[in-house]
Amino acid sequence: MTCQPFPYDALVTFDEPWLSDEQQVWRTWLALSAQLPAFLHRELQADGGLSLPDFDVLVHLTDAQNNRVRVSDLARDLAWERSRLSHHISRMEQRELVRREECLEDGRGAFVALTKKGRAATEKAAPNHVRAVRRVVFDDLDEQRIAALGQSLEVILAALERASADNRTSQEPSRKSFAS
Repeated sequence: MTCQPFPYDALVTFDEPWLSDEQQVWRTWLALSAQLPAFLHRELQADGGLSLPDFDVLVHLTDAQNNRVRVSDLARDLAWERSRLSHHISRMEQRELVRREECLEDGRGAFVALTKKGRAATEKAAPNHVRAVRRVVFDDLDEQRIAALGQSLEVILAALERASADNRTSQEPSRKSFAS
């Protein structure tokens, strides 16, 4: 048996030039989505020794009622796998930024809670983080562009949520009746 090359060009045709306006926007988005978090991470590290993921966790906790969140809810909100969150929380616990607490209501779940040291680290890092975000994201945009960016991002997030819901629905096992 011999292997034949896959006839990709038979399945895909490009009616548009390769570098269409959409392709340029997409490439710009990819560059931004790589460079912005890396920049913010470096700024947070230099200012207070926090990583961007540390800061994300801490901000979620400071925004939460009683400064604590169930582990499963935090994983969902951050769009992280539970194992990634568990490892990250363990590292943050070693630095005394957060602590795990039992969930007395069901005995199975757990909370992640903000510590005094975690609150202090957040309060120290937040002002410089806000300045960095303003400097690289908002300062060069006028009010109309900021509004347009916000609206565009909301539309994209809504489409992503619909696509994610469609994927979850299509991946659920079908419920067949085996009754005769």
